[in-house]
Amino acid sequence: MLPVSICVGSSCHLKGSHDVIEAMREEIKKRHLEDSIELKAAFCLGRCGFDGVSIKVGEKIITGVSVDNLPSVFDKEIVPALSK
Repeated sequence: MLPVSICVGSSCHLKGSHDVIEAMREEIKKRHLEDSIELKAAFCLGRCGFDGVSIKVGEKIITGVSVDNLPSVFDKEIVPALSK
């Protein structure tokens, strides 16, 4: 199971982490990946100076995630990580 953590620290919270979490849940459900991805919340991932919300896919931290670019991030970062 692939761990995907979404930062809910104060900076990311102000940048919309709650909405990103909900969008991620919808994306996982839409793609029928509930049994393949473990979605978690994480406190500060140490990338507060970047735009958007920070997420961690496996051991890789991705910055600049928003509801608008989440499908693209999912395709570029999460889908390939599932096959590792």
